[in-house]
Amino acid sequence: MKIAAFLFFIMCSTMLIRMLEDKSIKNMSNAFVSMYHDRLIPATDLFFLAENVYAKRYLLEEALNPERTVEISFIELKKKLGSYNKNIDSLVRKYEGTFLIKKEKSQLADLKTKLRDGIIIENNIITMAEIHTLAEGRHLFEASGKTAYNNISEKLSELSRIQTDAGEELIRESESIVSGSKLYSTAQVCLAIFIGIMIVNLVLTSKVANITNDRFKLN
Repeated sequence: MKIAAFLFFIMCSTMLIRMLEDKSIKNMSNAFVSMYHDRLIPATDLFFLAENVYAKRYLLEEALNPERTVEISFIELKKKLGSYNKNIDSLVRKYEGTFLIKKEKSQLADLKTKLRDGIIIENNIITMAEIHTLAEGRHLFEASGKTAYNNISEKLSELSRIQTDAGEELIRESESIVSGSKLYSTAQVCLAIFIGIMIVNLVLTSKVANITNDRFKLN
């Protein structure tokens, strides 16, 4: 009965270790999925977002350049800027749909504010250049437009740094999960060895008992 109870305990321990190992593997899988969907993809989106912001700045700066080689109407300028703004808005909404840590949410809220302020300044610059002169529009761009674009770029850089930090945290979490899995595997091997030793002992004990019984019968 003692042996049976002990073997039952080992069986339960093995099943528990197996369940913990399965949970560990699932957590590891979730960590890698999160690494892809919540860090790698958003980092790529931030890159494209920065590209659209830079493209807007370049387009507006060229339109206000008195020495520009290609003429662009203000109607066409507004249309192109509107297209870039739609792309940016779509990327921001996509970014919002991923898992965001507290610091990330704060920085994203600031970025959205900076983007809205930037659009207002762009419209003011275009209005100034359209109603008054190109030079006055250029002056407003130098005074406030560049600052608005720089503020947006800074927020994008901060969000990119957060992506890196959060990614490193996920790597550390994965390493911890791997260590736990190794521990569970080691425990399973130890239990298997212990069971093997017990079986050998039981067989030897049984043989000794049989030999003793045979000698007793002979006597």
